Amino acid sequence: MSQQVEALTKLNKDIKNASVTLSDQEARYLVDTYYQMQEYRKRTDNQCRKLETTPDGEPHETLAFFADNFDTLERNIKSVLESYAKSKPIGRWLLSICGIGPVISAGLMAHIDIKKVQTAGQIQAFAGLDPTKEWKKGEKRPWNASLKTLCWKIGQSFVKVSNNDNDVYGKIYKQRKDYELAKNEAGDYAEQAATKLEKYKIGKDTEAYKWYSIGKLPPAHIQQRAERYAVKIFLSHLFSVWYELDRGEKPPKPYALAILNHAHEIEIPNWPM
Repeated sequence: MSQQVEALTKLNKDIKNASVTLSDQEARYLVDTYYQMQEYRKRTDNQCRKLETTPDGEPHETLAFFADNFDTLERNIKSVLESYAKSKPIGRWLLSICGIGPVISAGLMAHIDIKKVQTAGQIQAFAGLDPTKEWKKGEKRPWNASLKTLCWKIGQSFVKVSNNDNDVYGKIYKQRKDYELAKNEAGDYAEQAATKLEKYKIGKDTEAYKWYSIGKLPPAHIQQRAERYAVKIFLSHLFSVWYELDRGEKPPKPYALAILNHAHEIEIPNWPM
């Protein structure tokens, strides 16, 4: 047994050392695999907990075995992706952000080719965060589905860390949610609510219909808007940092600042590092 443990330890070290040379495609695969392992582990853990309430009070040793191994695989993949992220300057900046861990960092690095990006808006659109882009029947999806899911996870993460003293984007989310709630109460979204009722078949017995019918957006809709806003700010900061690292110069000012003369610009956290 000790020889097996020693061999596994050596293998893990070798893999971690080699992880810095992962291609983008390989990193994307590992990110997807991590989330699959996470789901398998959660399902197996839930099944084990259910079996603990049975008369025997113990899950079958086979289920316990797989639960342990899913957890081990999950942690090993996360460790490899952390090494991959730490090997590059943009990865180290990402890891410095509260709420952005190794898996999300690696996923962003693997999905976005900064050399092909000229504006933050291009990243946001690629992530499915441009409301003007619609996926029409028969057309190619105008965004990357995996990156869009990753950005949804980022929004969820910012919500979770919003009370952390070191957090930045979670607090942006909270401020935006207060703003959205106030506008909703003032009836500013009445036109959007009417459009939703006209465009989609929303059951009259649903919670969503209750809100749309009085000219307001449902709480879940407000929540999503606030989360997306925080994620878009984060992606604009990611673009600025990455652009400067890649090109050795600061990117052009965003349209709102350069053309519309909007004075408010949110400072990029932990930059320069």
